[in-house]
Amino acid sequence: MGIIWTIIIGFLAGVVAKFIMPGDKEPAGFILTTILGIVGAFVATFLGQALGWYAPNQGAGFIGAVVGAIVVLAIYGFIASRRTTTL
Repeated sequence: MGIIWTIIIGFLAGVVAKFIMPGDKEPAGFILTTILGIVGAFVATFLGQALGWYAPNQGAGFIGAVVGAIVVLAIYGFIASRRTTTL
């Protein structure tokens, strides 16, 4: 159930991150943004458990997932913009 909860929170975090980081700098569409939000929630869960912020079977909270999604979206935007400028 923890993985399903992380996916749901990650989806919502991806939507919130899309609204926080709108504009031309964001090359991802809605579906890719929500997938990256889910990845951000998993990253936040993994880092939170590694740093001792969360218990071993506890997922990231909503704010942690949003921060993770913003970080993953920013990294993706940096890599995607770099890839398009070098071609």
